Amino acid sequence: MIEATQRLSTDVGVSQACKSLAVARATFYRKIRVGQEPVEVKAATDSGTNRVRRLSQQERTEVIDQLNSSRFVDQAPREVYATLLDEGKYLCSVSTMYRLLREDGQVRERRNQLKHPQSKKPELVATLPNQVWSWDITKLLGPVKWSYFYLYVILDIFSRYVVGWMVANQESGRLAERLIEETYCKQMVEPGQLTIHADRGSSMKSKPVAMLLADLGVTKSHSRPRVSNDNPYSESHFKTLKYRPEFPAKFGSIEDTRGFCREFFQWYNQEHHHTGIGLMTPEVVHYGKAAGVIEVRQQVLMTAYQRHPERFAQGIAKAPELPKEVWINRPDSDSSIELLLTKLDEQVSHFR
Repeated sequence: MIEATQRLSTDVGVSQACKSLAVARATFYRKIRVGQEPVEVKAATDSGTNRVRRLSQQERTEVIDQLNSSRFVDQAPREVYATLLDEGKYLCSVSTMYRLLREDGQVRERRNQLKHPQSKKPELVATLPNQVWSWDITKLLGPVKWSYFYLYVILDIFSRYVVGWMVANQESGRLAERLIEETYCKQMVEPGQLTIHADRGSSMKSKPVAMLLADLGVTKSHSRPRVSNDNPYSESHFKTLKYRPEFPAKFGSIEDTRGFCREFFQWYNQEHHHTGIGLMTPEVVHYGKAAGVIEVRQQVLMTAYQRHPERFAQGIAKAPELPKEVWINRPDSDSSIELLLTKLDEQVSHFR
């Protein structure tokens, strides 16, 4: 049976021969390997059929010349094929045209594509409160479908302290302008001291906000288009807000929304121990009380160590420290980091 399969495979191929004679291909190949000399199987490619069908070099050149001619250079191979057929001329199939173009490195988008300009990655650093603020707007679902209240929040990235917030019925550059100006005055910021970072929403890029920041001497910074993690502190803050157990599915009214936010921001600023600032509350860091808190914590840990030193395998535990600097997109090169920190030190010394 194996020999018959071998003979038949020379005409129809191994797969079809095995199927016709009910022989498993694995069995066929195994029998061949264990000692039977197979009858020479002639591959279909050895028959010379492909060589007969193959275009000559002259014909290949003619096809490429036609496709690249001024008449057809902007047309797809299918269009060229159809046009030549209508004129009573056949060069080759559409697939052959594509294959020849591919071999010649010409299968690509030939039109000029719209390219967005390369946006510069914002690189901001804060070593003290009121050096860099991040602000954003989020929608809170209202009492009926498609109704929303808009929560504006300004956050200090060094202390994570919410320096200003507002709930409104709409998103507006004028409202954002008023909130920023009031917060700026409340925090007693001086011209040239502050950078405000935001994404590229309509309110963030609005003319009233831009003109206000220029008048106040505030540097503005924007996230890159379609890059959500350029504004990480505001995004993280909104996640904390919406993952609170008491956060409602809907708000009944704007007064209801403001009441909820008032309680939330009081908790967030005064009670929430933030991992990014040494497990301290934003208010403690923002108003310069962190050193005293760290000292008290360290004393507590020292007392605990003296009572039960055997419980501290690594020695006296160290209270979490406050980070020395906070970045939005920390640069990769040390020289860029050093340059930004030097500029910031000069700015800080100017205001002291």
